[in-house]
Amino acid sequence: MGVSTTSHAVEVLRPGHDRYEAATRGFYRAARPGLLVRPRGPDEVAAVLARAARDDLRVSVRSGGHSPLDHGSDTRELMIDLARRDDVEVLDAARRLVRVGGGATWGQVAARLDPLGWGISAGDTAGVGVGGLTLGGGVGWMVRRDGLAIDNLVGARVVTADGRLVTASEGENPDLFWALRGGGGNFGVVLDFDFVAQPVSTVRFGTVAYRLEDPAELIGRWRDVMHAAPDELSSTLALLPRTPGTPPAAAVLLCHAGDPRTVVPYADAAIEPLLGIGTVTGTSISSCRYAGILENAAPPEGIQLVVRNALMTSLDDAAVAAITRFHAGPVPAAVAVRSLGGAFGRVAADATAFAHRDAEAMVVGALMVPGTAGEPEIEQALVPWRPVAARGSGTYINFQGSATPEDLAAAYPPRTHARLSAVKDAYDPDNRFACNHNIRPAGRTGARRHTDPRSEE
Repeated sequence: MGVSTTSHAVEVLRPGHDRYEAATRGFYRAARPGLLVRPRGPDEVAAVLARAARDDLRVSVRSGGHSPLDHGSDTRELMIDLARRDDVEVLDAARRLVRVGGGATWGQVAARLDPLGWGISAGDTAGVGVGGLTLGGGVGWMVRRDGLAIDNLVGARVVTADGRLVTASEGENPDLFWALRGGGGNFGVVLDFDFVAQPVSTVRFGTVAYRLEDPAELIGRWRDVMHAAPDELSSTLALLPRTPGTPPAAAVLLCHAGDPRTVVPYADAAIEPLLGIGTVTGTSISSCRYAGILENAAPPEGIQLVVRNALMTSLDDAAVAAITRFHAGPVPAAVAVRSLGGAFGRVAADATAFAHRDAEAMVVGALMVPGTAGEPEIEQALVPWRPVAARGSGTYINFQGSATPEDLAAAYPPRTHARLSAVKDAYDPDNRFACNHNIRPAGRTGARRHTDPRSEE
């Protein structure tokens, strides 16, 4: 393949090309694959995968570049960037059926659906890619009302490792469809996702800021409010990083997505209990379009964000104590405790590859370490996180910045993992798609295995 800039050919970028740096830039760090390609149609993707097989290259797939995993830095890796696959098309207005390209961002989706009064619950950030977020599950601002992104997914078109274009749905290749809903990028290149969008237009959205006087008490009171909250209200309690000379602070970020005709009185009644959980230092809550709440986030400069998460079936006293100790540790850290339950929890654990439907909250920890810090320094900084992880019942792969066997075991219970491994064996027996939270094939005689050395750590 040569480098081409025409709209009908695959664009190929190598290190040293003048567009390589911009193309490989990510939210957490820059990728450094030996080859980055930007196909559009299924035939182009199939040709790229054939080259990867011929040259014995491992394959990663990129949509928005927001993964905290350190993939894309191997010269033996071919990265498929779906940036040119970003269409958002209404297939059936009566059913609110929408087809979204795997390289679209959630900001593009929200903007396209806003005039219709529709939305899809996924992501908080406009620049996050549809492909990566969906395949991991897709937690968004309406997770309690509408569930995960995968709970609104009804079909996908996938180019498999051997170059075939297949449809995955409840009626076609249902095993693959099950695996795509939470199993990550292990099974092929997803060109398009078919979602059923949900009615949403005006929401009540904003922030309540607090003085952080007693972190454990604040978390407990927030937990109790969310236990009683209607499904239309989702919120995240954020413990902000401690900085010298600044009083400790926290904030609740919230979204109430109810009936737009009555959104203000019902929303404010649901939100009011959050104003009583601590000493409020400020509020900023207003009615706005759902499409306007996705932020354009950028990472802080000069530091590395080391991200881990734990799904909690119960925010009991032991879990809360572990969270507060992590936040008070020697390395500056932000903690986000996100409410789940509602529609998220009404899906059977085995209905999708995202099995942790009994979680009441997700705890995300982000450590801020120097940009020059190496693995020993990062491992030392993570020591206070271990008690938090120990209280968790699982992890959400989209917010997990490591891909060890322990991470995989936390993400997928044994029965789920065994089923995923069987699907992997059917659709990617050589493990060509190995640059992810990698599910290995169940095992075929003579099949060649591609493994990511980082998954052996």
